[in-house]
Amino acid sequence: MTEPREVVEQQLTAYNNHDIDAFVATYAEDVTVNRANGSQLQGRPALRDTYAGLFAKGSCRAEIVGRLTEGDWVVDHEIARGITDEPLRVLVAYRVREGLIDRVDFLN
Repeated sequence: MTEPREVVEQQLTAYNNHDIDAFVATYAEDVTVNRANGSQLQGRPALRDTYAGLFAKGSCRAEIVGRLTEGDWVVDHEIARGITDEPLRVLVAYRVREGLIDRVDFLN
């Protein structure tokens, strides 16, 4: 079984490479993404639809400035660029079960 930290790292690499297929492949079919604005994404199709446009622009990147792990959880302190005019500092909690990310909580 793949360690949670490894799965999240694979997801980050795919994100930074703008590889939508590899990115989505790190998530469970029924993934739940709780966004900072209170909205929610449910399932791989919604995840793909949301990120495909961002990846197509080719400008998004995330840098990890800190990472904590405990059990199924990985919490990254990220600086995200290319989403807004200014870099965004965010905390993102990923829960990994059975080798796939099944829950994401943006904590900013």
